[in-house]
Amino acid sequence: MIWTLAPILIPLTSALLAMAARGHPHMVRAIGVTGAILLCGAGFGLLWAVENQGVIVLQAGNWPAPVGISLVADLLSALMVTITGIISLAVAIYSLRDVNRNLLKSHYFALFHFLLLGVNGAFLTGDLFNLFVWFEVMLLSSFVLITMEGKRQQLEGGVKYLVINLVASALFLSGIGILYGKLGTLNMADIALRLANTPDAFLINSSSILLLVAFAIKAGMFPFFFWLPASYHTPQVAISALFAGLLTKVGVYALIRSYTLLFNSQFAVMQDVLIVLAGATMITGVFGAATQFEIRKILSFHIVSQIGYMIMGLAIGSALALAAAVFYILHHIIVKTNLFLVGGLIMRKCGTSDLARTGGLYKWAPGLALLFFIPAFSLGGIPPLSGFWAKFSVIQAGLEAEHYALVAAALLVGVLTLYSMIKIWAEAFLKAKPMDSRAPAENAPGPNLHWTLVVPCVILALLTVWIGLAGAPLLNLALATSEQLLNPEIYIEAVLNPPIAHYEK
Repeated sequence: MIWTLAPILIPLTSALLAMAARGHPHMVRAIGVTGAILLCGAGFGLLWAVENQGVIVLQAGNWPAPVGISLVADLLSALMVTITGIISLAVAIYSLRDVNRNLLKSHYFALFHFLLLGVNGAFLTGDLFNLFVWFEVMLLSSFVLITMEGKRQQLEGGVKYLVINLVASALFLSGIGILYGKLGTLNMADIALRLANTPDAFLINSSSILLLVAFAIKAGMFPFFFWLPASYHTPQVAISALFAGLLTKVGVYALIRSYTLLFNSQFAVMQDVLIVLAGATMITGVFGAATQFEIRKILSFHIVSQIGYMIMGLAIGSALALAAAVFYILHHIIVKTNLFLVGGLIMRKCGTSDLARTGGLYKWAPGLALLFFIPAFSLGGIPPLSGFWAKFSVIQAGLEAEHYALVAAALLVGVLTLYSMIKIWAEAFLKAKPMDSRAPAENAPGPNLHWTLVVPCVILALLTVWIGLAGAPLLNLALATSEQLLNPEIYIEAVLNPPIAHYEK
């Protein structure tokens, strides 16, 4: 049970301690990093426990489901909590140098851990209303993090981010209310059981659509993604990296959980809609990236396009497709976080993130060139990096299911993604330094990069290479996760306890 509570208690405690130590910057930094280390360890502990014990359920206050609040950890939840711990540690270390004293005094690390609290709560809750609550914890923390420096660009991006996410929250709450009015329960396992055994379950489609739109906004899917590229490039690099890695994936997680558990019996009704949205998300995101010339804007649009691949796996719905979606999520969290962190290093070296004013880094910073090359070309799907296997799995699943138009879109997006990465590589690293830029002069190759900025990038790059060269254990975990998702009775029985005799897929 402790492994189920730890991913929630650790960030909560860390956030409160960081607030109490506000006047002591060194102590705040120590609390921030220590909390991330403990969270990373708790994630691996939870994954180990779920692998060995199966689905773990904690009923708050010993109230039985569906009356009480359930915390549920299956393989999907455990994997998401584990990758959250890894990313939190990388960003916390990066923040030691990237975040100044003013941001520390503004409770940066407290908000950092409150955000992680919301993320892990969303992954572990077994109750729809509590999922809404955790979404709001994430929203409040992330909005303050975006706007905490008070710059005009950040305020503009933050307002767009807040408004559209408040709309999503209102839709989510409406869907929850309608669902409760129809079924009298908000426990996910109980909802799934009742819908599976209700002849007129199609009447619940109104709630399904409301939740789809709400989660699509949170995930940055077409046509609701415009808030993302308008806001993710505005805050401090460490904040952008944390958002890029985790926030949209909570929306993707909610979609996967909804259509493999809650509305599993009605999945066929929504499958075509998900397929269209997946293709449109991929295409619009990658074309948006192709038109940009600022590093973080390019990377922000690519978050959108890559979300399309994950939804493609969900939309196809086969065992291989769901495994590919899970594998893609884990790969993308690592790669995208690293790209934003490395983008911050490029900004420090060149004094700008505008590609037109960068150049010469291959000569002056060959190590930085390698650090960018690994995640960038992994995102582009170059073998043998992790992105190749992620894209290969999704496309193979599409071919097996005979969704040829979707596969064609995925291949086109892969080519254009590689084009964007090559554009950054050519402009920032291979091109000669422009005369009017703040890039390093011939005898001054820019400021040295502190080890706290470089080490997280190195670790994430090594993980990318490892997944590409020896990722069989992770792929096996993704396949086992897919098997659980395709057999929701395992989740239902673990939460509700009595054997499920009448569950029908």
